[in-house]
Amino acid sequence: MASNPPIVALRNAALSFGGNPVFANVDLPVGVGDRLCLVGRNGSGKSTLMKALAGMVDLDAGERFQQPGATIAYLQQEPKFAKGGTVGQYVAEGLRPVQDNAPRDHLVEAVLRRLSLSPDTPTERLSGGEGRRAALARTLVSDPDILLLDEPTNHLDLPTIEWLEQELLNFRGGILLVSHDRAFLTRLGQKTYWLERGDLRRTNQSFAHFEDWADKLLADEEMQAQKLNRRIAEETRWLREGLTARRKRNMGRVKSLLASRRDRAERIRPTGKMTVTVETADGAGTAIIEANHIFKSYPTPEGGEKVLVKDFSTRVLRRDRIGLIGPNGAGKTTLLKMLIGEAKPDKGRVKIGFGVELAYFDQKREQLNPATSLWETLAPGGDTVFIGDKPKHVATYLKEFLFQDKQFRSPVGSLSGGERNRLLLAKLFCQPHNLLVLDEPTNDLDMETLDLLQEVVADYAGTVLLVSHDRDFLDRTVTSILAVEGEGVVTEYAGGYQDYLTQRPVPVEEAPKAAKAAAPKPERPKPPAAKLSYKDQRELEQLPGIIAKLETEIARLETLLADPDFFRRDAAGFQKSSALLERARAAVATSEDRWLELEAMREEVEQAKSA
Repeated sequence: MASNPPIVALRNAALSFGGNPVFANVDLPVGVGDRLCLVGRNGSGKSTLMKALAGMVDLDAGERFQQPGATIAYLQQEPKFAKGGTVGQYVAEGLRPVQDNAPRDHLVEAVLRRLSLSPDTPTERLSGGEGRRAALARTLVSDPDILLLDEPTNHLDLPTIEWLEQELLNFRGGILLVSHDRAFLTRLGQKTYWLERGDLRRTNQSFAHFEDWADKLLADEEMQAQKLNRRIAEETRWLREGLTARRKRNMGRVKSLLASRRDRAERIRPTGKMTVTVETADGAGTAIIEANHIFKSYPTPEGGEKVLVKDFSTRVLRRDRIGLIGPNGAGKTTLLKMLIGEAKPDKGRVKIGFGVELAYFDQKREQLNPATSLWETLAPGGDTVFIGDKPKHVATYLKEFLFQDKQFRSPVGSLSGGERNRLLLAKLFCQPHNLLVLDEPTNDLDMETLDLLQEVVADYAGTVLLVSHDRDFLDRTVTSILAVEGEGVVTEYAGGYQDYLTQRPVPVEEAPKAAKAAAPKPERPKPPAAKLSYKDQRELEQLPGIIAKLETEIARLETLLADPDFFRRDAAGFQKSSALLERARAAVATSEDRWLELEAMREEVEQAKSA
């Protein structure tokens, strides 16, 4: 396949810090129309590699090439701001010079409005999340030839992420993208680069194929390593167990999640109003939270009233996994605080069940002491942690959270941001609690840690309240969605994010006819029957063929979109094919979920017959 002439490239590049190699023998070209994903564990060197490509760090060996006159825009994770300026001034400085000197303030205002930022805000008053959004705005208005984006979706809400996806699909230059957001990478990425142990591997397939490709590479390397070096083999086996072995267990977890979603759906009232009292459930130890007709508002500077939650009721039972979504400022945090008892509603009541113990995931990681070792953080003065009432050696426990032996006695301050998040998760889960509150835990986490967190949530015996903008993570973990939709409206939907999209009354976009016809219509879950109905049996038999046809269509579209000339040749066709691909993937996911549900029903019927 012909590749685009590079606008910027690294050739045989190598870089080390303190004698430790970050990467070596790296060849990475980025041309017009390229849509490249760069993935790897936190601390593997992805950000450093992007800085080298942007010309911000010097190479130890090799060379960096940039076409004369070409412009490169780099969104870094921790932007720097000069003192005394405003957000509007900072973003306007990113505008590309034009010959006619026509005013372009409207471009700045439009992007800032979309990213929920005021142009008059002083830059020194920006929070970390606001600072990243301001840097993203500056990057977008610069109209460069190449965009280098390091975790652009961090601190963005779901509507803004979807807007950003469309902006990047319309962008005519080249993109190199670092992100942990699988849905974001799947929508945008045509080729995938994997930075692992200093080596940069490449596949010309889209990100959707990355995990299967990476698993095969790791399996092949393990076989070779066993012949050459036992130490390398052990590290590779540890890594494989952190990825492949978990995925092999996913089928059982998917079935469990589907069963939990069916149970949750049966308890959701369409009106959102609850009449069940909590005392009996409390006695049985199953009720965690009950909210009855709660209302919350606050006064506006203009003398009016902004309603955040209006007449909302819900009942949360043990082992429910509830995802909270909605635009920034809609009231997610307010609702969460009311549900866990940290804020009181203006009207209505919230009752917390007897014996509920809460653990809160703190994004600022204030529970961690940078000077303390990982070992001491989890087991002060000893070598044992207790998970529930079962003792476990701290070394074994740290390995379960993907830490290596050499890190056990290292100070917390030596860890990357993602590794600190991983340690905080380990600390939370070795403390007694039965209600886990995760407020946007996916920020700054790499995919391995997201896989780990997914596994921990699936195996957790308590209840989870999860605020997240990661669509893929929500689909993998939650049993229902609380959508904070603005103007006080909060609606509960059974299932994950894709289920929310199919159930909500406002359509996003009409699905392609082929995908709509292939995807089975969502139905309200039904209790187990004595036998499968004719309709269910017929659907069970037809679904494998439907899925196979969809996968064939997905493969065709991925091949089409992998053509680097397609976007330049037909931008509208490229966007249409991208939308078709997304819908086909959603149809496959829906069909697979339905097949699993029907297959589980069939197994129940067979077991009942044989009993």
